[in-house]
Amino acid sequence: MEIPRVGVPDALASHLTMAEQHEYLSRRSMLKGTGALLAAGPLLLQGTAYADGDKVVPAGRHLAFGRNPRTSMRVAWQVQVPAPVRKPFLRIADGHGGWSHRIPAEVRALHSEVAGVIAPYDQYYLHAEADHLWPGHTYRYAVGHDGFDPASGDGGPAAISTFTTAPARGVPAGKFTFTAFGDQGVSTTALAQDGAVAGQNPRFHLLAGDIAYADPSGAGKPPGSKPDADHDLFDPEVWDAYYRQIEGVAASVPWMVTTGNHDMEALYSPDGYGGQLKRWDFPGGGPHDCPSVYSFIYGNVGVISLDANDVSYEIPANLGYSHGSQTAWLKRRLRYLRSQPDIDFVVVFFHHCAYSTTNQHASEGGVREQWVPLFDEFRVDLVINGHNHIYERTDALRGGKVTREVEIGDTVEPDRDGTVYATCGGGGKSLYSFPVPDTFAGEFESYHWVKGGEKVTETVSWSRVRYTGYSFLAIDVEPAWPGRRTTLTVRTLRNDGAEIDRFTLRRTAGLHRSRHGTVLGADPGDV
Repeated sequence: MEIPRVGVPDALASHLTMAEQHEYLSRRSMLKGTGALLAAGPLLLQGTAYADGDKVVPAGRHLAFGRNPRTSMRVAWQVQVPAPVRKPFLRIADGHGGWSHRIPAEVRALHSEVAGVIAPYDQYYLHAEADHLWPGHTYRYAVGHDGFDPASGDGGPAAISTFTTAPARGVPAGKFTFTAFGDQGVSTTALAQDGAVAGQNPRFHLLAGDIAYADPSGAGKPPGSKPDADHDLFDPEVWDAYYRQIEGVAASVPWMVTTGNHDMEALYSPDGYGGQLKRWDFPGGGPHDCPSVYSFIYGNVGVISLDANDVSYEIPANLGYSHGSQTAWLKRRLRYLRSQPDIDFVVVFFHHCAYSTTNQHASEGGVREQWVPLFDEFRVDLVINGHNHIYERTDALRGGKVTREVEIGDTVEPDRDGTVYATCGGGGKSLYSFPVPDTFAGEFESYHWVKGGEKVTETVSWSRVRYTGYSFLAIDVEPAWPGRRTTLTVRTLRNDGAEIDRFTLRRTAGLHRSRHGTVLGADPGDV
């Protein structure tokens, strides 16, 4: 018997945005009374049955910086049972005293259901924030609920982990490392990548979109009876496996994510991001309608997360959904970061590639039109992308042109030489291919996407290093006192530790922001 298809008609779906598709499906469900689609539901209803607390163990713990990473940390986890637990909480302890009181956790319930396609499935995500912390301090923490309190001996030492807040601003911290990749999913390779990342002892990790791949097609369309060009096949249980996979590292390293095309899940409003808002804690401070757009400061590095679905010509399900507010915020944020005398490097990460040459996705023209001019204007040091499941790194660029060739091992002066773009989408999913060998040096043909979803061929001279394999970035930062040289060294590693690429960005600490002012003060984004 053929399962009836539930979704937006094919002829209509191609003309609707993510929000319009969700509204269509929701209205259809309410009018027909079928219960075909239920979006992210209310937290808890009166009469809800609760699980026995002593029989439930928290799972999938993962950290994220709060609005001020120097004084706050957010902790999230799951209870993978068909019912919520009573009174979930977070407790913390520093090295000088006992455990804190129970900090109440928020329960975010997520219900997934499409008649004939997705059986009813409930997930419970718990979130709590530790605030008023000391900068640069390491704390122990434990999460629990009525009947399960690791701080009182329940669950054993494995249920207790640690986190470290960001260092205070204005005083150079010691050398630190952070890591990055995109396009992870759930697999043995992805698990190996997590282990390799943990081996670098990073202060935080950046994931440049396409997180779990619960939506395997990535077109941002409603779930249908089969995966094809017009509908997506969505499996919410993939998220359970994903959080179990990353817990070994994300329970102690802030896991800072942004959204890719596979993270637009039309089952959940608004704009396909309702599920992500239940699962993740984003620092905030960006446009109110763009949850994964945010920024934070760690030491002398300012980090910006963007949502490139908003500007993608290749996959236009969310094209223009912020109505320009994201790009306007980006300009304000870059101006602010460049006005701060204690911030030397600006790193921007997002999903779709500004510059890549794979046969599968290549380069996104919407990013080039909307954001690259701002990266040039404010002398962004490093841009990190995913989307293409390989590693590829450009020379130093300005205005899309090579301003300096950057061989492996070279040092770049970004204020003079331009921005380096690194695509590191080898986080665990199946690999892509290049039109020329990895070691090819010289010009060759690739393409970029333009409005209307068309490809335009271009001659490429900016692709300096290519690697067809799984890899991640380990980024070493050496802060310095004003007037001295500070460096940010990017190492590209396989998960066996072998080094593929290395280059260094160098600035004079505290001196290069004069063109935009030098006012150290309150952050208008509170991050």
